[in-house]
Amino acid sequence: MARNTLTFVISLFVGLNLAAISRASETAHATFAGGCYWCMQEAFEKVPGVVSVTTGWAGGTESNPKIEEIESGKTGYAEAIDVEYNTSKITYEQLLDAYWHNIDPLTAGGQFCDRGKQYRSAIFFSDDSQRRLAEESKGRVAEQLHGTVVTEIAPATRFLKAPASQQDYYKKNASQYRTYVEGCGRHRRLEQLWGNAAAAGQSHP
Repeated sequence: MARNTLTFVISLFVGLNLAAISRASETAHATFAGGCYWCMQEAFEKVPGVVSVTTGWAGGTESNPKIEEIESGKTGYAEAIDVEYNTSKITYEQLLDAYWHNIDPLTAGGQFCDRGKQYRSAIFFSDDSQRRLAEESKGRVAEQLHGTVVTEIAPATRFLKAPASQQDYYKKNASQYRTYVEGCGRHRRLEQLWGNAAAAGQSHP
């Protein structure tokens, strides 16, 4: 009886671990920069199939820069989001489509009212597949908008997570956030570029 019980416990333990491994294998990560990371987090948290969105900085090489240094635009880091998504519910190509419709890919030097390299638009790829898909989608966007797409496509380096106060800012500080978004002209420019498809994941002020 004891041996049967032990066998059952071992089987249960193995089964639970295999289930956990299976769930982990169904998720992947994508890293995007599109100006204000508050806005990008709001947009992607509303995309079906996205598990979590973390704000932070990407694209730099320094290991422990101060926030003040990042905000100066001299470190190479850009405000960015790390998107964890369920690969059985959404594809990387679909994430790219959501990304393009939430940025201005034709304007260099920042996004909307936020100017500087730290607010540039960029897709940071983690493997050759993501690089290829990003480049293909960039070409399609250039054709669609009849312009030069200045969005950077670069290898993903270290992602620096922003402080807790900067996570889900649009929920924690809704009034201030909506004032910022409206004043920045983000939605107006997106609608000018994309029409009815603009920023489908974001709520308007």
